[in-house]
Amino acid sequence: MRAMTRWTLPPDRIPSAWFNVAPHLPEPVDPPLHPGTREPVGPADLAPLFPMELIGQEVSTAPWIDVPGEVLDILRLWRPTPLVRAERLERVLGTPARIYFKDESGSPSGSHKTNTAVPQAFYNAKEGITRLTTETGAGQWGTALSYAAAQYGLELQVYMVRASYEQKPYRRIAMETWGGSVVPSPVDEPGHPGSLGAAISDAVRDCVGREDTHYALGSVLNHVLLHQTVIGLEAKEQLELAGERLPDVVLASCGGGSNLGGITFPFVPDEGVRLLAVEPLSCPTLTRGRFEYDFGDVAGLTPLMPMYTLGHDFVPPSIHAGGLRYHGDSPLVSALVKAGRMEAVAYPQGKVFEAAVQFATVEGKIPAPECAHAIRAAIDEALAAKETGEEKVILFNYSGHGFLDLSAYDDHNNGRLPEEQG
Repeated sequence: MRAMTRWTLPPDRIPSAWFNVAPHLPEPVDPPLHPGTREPVGPADLAPLFPMELIGQEVSTAPWIDVPGEVLDILRLWRPTPLVRAERLERVLGTPARIYFKDESGSPSGSHKTNTAVPQAFYNAKEGITRLTTETGAGQWGTALSYAAAQYGLELQVYMVRASYEQKPYRRIAMETWGGSVVPSPVDEPGHPGSLGAAISDAVRDCVGREDTHYALGSVLNHVLLHQTVIGLEAKEQLELAGERLPDVVLASCGGGSNLGGITFPFVPDEGVRLLAVEPLSCPTLTRGRFEYDFGDVAGLTPLMPMYTLGHDFVPPSIHAGGLRYHGDSPLVSALVKAGRMEAVAYPQGKVFEAAVQFATVEGKIPAPECAHAIRAAIDEALAAKETGEEKVILFNYSGHGFLDLSAYDDHNNGRLPEEQG
């Protein structure tokens, strides 16, 4: 009888509370600072941007935060997501390691981003907000929020990084199909390739001063990463079903930190588990950035956050992994890296796409370029285990499919993919 390679949970096993990593950090994260006064921000400073319940989650030190039933009702449409063992990849690599991936590609928008888009739309609608603004890099966040906004009848204005707006027209079409309005960013510099920092500035400018409008962010902030912990919580239970106690290493790609935090944070208390962030060499925030207070956007409209940063005016090259082109990183992720609890590694996109094609050929799934960074690292971890003969358990987050990123594969397959300099 063939062993199982896929573990699922019934809908009633979806986590009913989010895991808050804040109480488990080596030391508390310093507070964000007001962009004008440089004093710690309070709820009143954030109220023009976010609903009060999200502001409360942003600063909460409670170990668990309940998921509203109305949010669970929508999340159950695709959650819990499967845990899959990549047995075919293991055989091709000839590794004694066991490789598992959490498959987040089955959400309506095709990625993990929907896990936070739904509660953010819910809390805003509950507070009487009728319109949201946001930014999006590759378009996965904008797509997820467009879906979520449609569930609650909210109007949505998306500012999409111009390079991705031009590279990924089908992401824009998906957003518009769900009712979102999409424009390239920066709006006042038509020849600029754009950056997530510039798109955030556009979205915040649009939001401030309108009582009917709030701003929604797809990564970086504490409440966003909190919502994503359903990934790691489910994975823990599924690994037990697979007969594993704990993984040796948990890894994910990292731009702002939401998919990384989602799968790794529930493992932070487990001291023997290595945690690994994987980023692009062209935007190496954790591996080459500085840890300091910096703005989250180009124009300096947002609070300053303590994080690893390349500088808020950093404009990354127009690589295909648009969701990883962010100058800063989550303060929570940054704190873990600074304390040595989490490691980080950076890869050039050529090596990333080689891994993506190998994974697609062997496992049959075409990953988003962002997700392919995690696959590259998982393969390298498995090859390292082959060298030492260790039966390591590797867990990574398959954060989204690549069906709307096929132009990137076209460039790779035909030798048009530029290589970054290390």
